[in-house]
Amino acid sequence: MFLSVFDMFKVGIGPSSSHTMGPMVAAARFLDMMRASPFEFHGLRASLHGSLAFTGVGHATDRATILGLGGFVAHDYDDEKAEAFLAELNKTHTMHPEGLGALHFDPKADMIFDYDHALPGHANGMILMATDAQGDVILKQVFYSIGGGFVVTEEELAAGKATDEGDPVPYPFKSAAEMLEMAKASGKSIAEMKRANEISRGCSESLAKGTARIWQVMNDCINRGLERDGILPGGLKVRRRAKGIYDALMAERGLNQTAPHTINDWMSVYAMAVNEENAAGGQVVTAPTNGAAGTLPAVIRYYLDHVPGASEAHVEDFLLTAAAIAGLVKYNASISGAEAGCQAEVGSAAAMSAAGLCAVMGGTPEQVENAAEIALEHHLGMTCDPVKGLVQVPCIERNGLAAIKAVSAASLALRGDGQHFVPLDACIETMRQTGADMHDKYKETSLGGLAVNVPNC
Repeated sequence: MFLSVFDMFKVGIGPSSSHTMGPMVAAARFLDMMRASPFEFHGLRASLHGSLAFTGVGHATDRATILGLGGFVAHDYDDEKAEAFLAELNKTHTMHPEGLGALHFDPKADMIFDYDHALPGHANGMILMATDAQGDVILKQVFYSIGGGFVVTEEELAAGKATDEGDPVPYPFKSAAEMLEMAKASGKSIAEMKRANEISRGCSESLAKGTARIWQVMNDCINRGLERDGILPGGLKVRRRAKGIYDALMAERGLNQTAPHTINDWMSVYAMAVNEENAAGGQVVTAPTNGAAGTLPAVIRYYLDHVPGASEAHVEDFLLTAAAIAGLVKYNASISGAEAGCQAEVGSAAAMSAAGLCAVMGGTPEQVENAAEIALEHHLGMTCDPVKGLVQVPCIERNGLAAIKAVSAASLALRGDGQHFVPLDACIETMRQTGADMHDKYKETSLGGLAVNVPNC
């Protein structure tokens, strides 16, 4: 089983990997299908289903889909150009994707939120359609945004492409048990095995450059979030808090009066900075999703800024170890909040972060697996209930608390010898079963939990 570190960590835009980035990717794929088609097209339509419909406005799914159909892509996004495009589209109801000529699209009539008909393959379903001069649909494709920016067609999902193994790699572990067996037999760390797998599909230079860019984008996002204040968009009037907390923490430095637990505030503020940027539609890295994007960068920043002897040279090992854990969770369960609740997003992020920190602090493969299990175990059952469908409440603070849990899990694992009662594989399977049993209203629909028990204005 191989999922690249660059599959798990994608540079994109907020607020949601499954609801913003995924639909944009689907739209780009649909444009390619149109370009390869012999038909002449005159218009476009889009229909959002399930969670994409229920929380689509709060997650900017309609906007992302329209921009994707207009030719915009998440990894090279220009906000000024996007705003100009949307303003022109609202006036003319016409877009001009490259190679396809003028296509009619009225955002009010051709962007459909279908709340009544969920699609069978996944909670995040959408249908993209192209029409002829009479307005009849002559090309249609169902897409599923399955979490973390991953997108499959209904045919690909039925054929099992969501778990496609691809070409062989040196260490093809599909479970944590296999991962530990291979580590023991080879004498390699989890990061070393993951690095060998990555290089078998590319080269060491591209891996080094790619992971360096991932961390640079993550760290830049933290820094932007620590510098900006104001009100987040969306109507809840949520204040950005990271800057104020960070300024207070900096002012307390050197006073020799800080309580030991204040280190938790540092971890939280790094995570909150990222998720405030995500909520504002800024550039983030999926880790493994946008809604959980703050946890892992916060733990890396904590390691670099607060752990004696830490080195940025170890960040690649951190990312590779975390990606190995993320691949196991995605392959055997889910990283989608719409499919399995927030345990699949923030819980996975905490497990990835705990494993990465444990690894760079000298943990054995057994201790790394233990750290991931501890972190994930204590997120089991966590619902996804965003107020007003926005990735703000409780998502921003939740990433901070997950970072604290991740560091605690890594520390506990490092205090032991790697032997523990609950295997990571059992914990991942429990998460899958819990997600399957969880009521749909608690899985990114804003129909239950905090979303209906606090004022939405």
